[in-house]
Amino acid sequence: MKELGEEIGKHFAIDLLKSPEFNSIDIVCPVPLHPSKEKKRGYNQSWWIASGIAKQMNKELSGNNLFRNTATETQTRKSRFARWQNVEGIFELSDPGAFSGKHILLIDDVVTTGATLEACATAILSVTNAKISIATLATA
Repeated sequence: MKELGEEIGKHFAIDLLKSPEFNSIDIVCPVPLHPSKEKKRGYNQSWWIASGIAKQMNKELSGNNLFRNTATETQTRKSRFARWQNVEGIFELSDPGAFSGKHILLIDDVVTTGATLEACATAILSVTNAKISIATLATA
């Protein structure tokens, strides 16, 4: 029930907006899945959560700029170090200028080691004057 992600995102945004750190967000960006993984699953849960957050915050949702350039194995059974290796350098921006000078809210469903989020943040922070905040629904 992917649509539940959007509803959860809307409720999550209400809490995020209570913090002054999140009031300057320009763009909400979900952690992307590789197209082959998204096709297999049928949806990207982080996109649905980010969609709800963007709607509630009245902010732009950027679902295509950050992308995975490589299909990787699942992280679920990997060690902490193997998770970092698995995602190193696999995220890119199709239009870096779209994030220039912007405050990006990066959304993921669950954070375990932070490897995926750091790999995404590295790609985003390669852009001039980009700022990142991160929000996840859960920790493992």
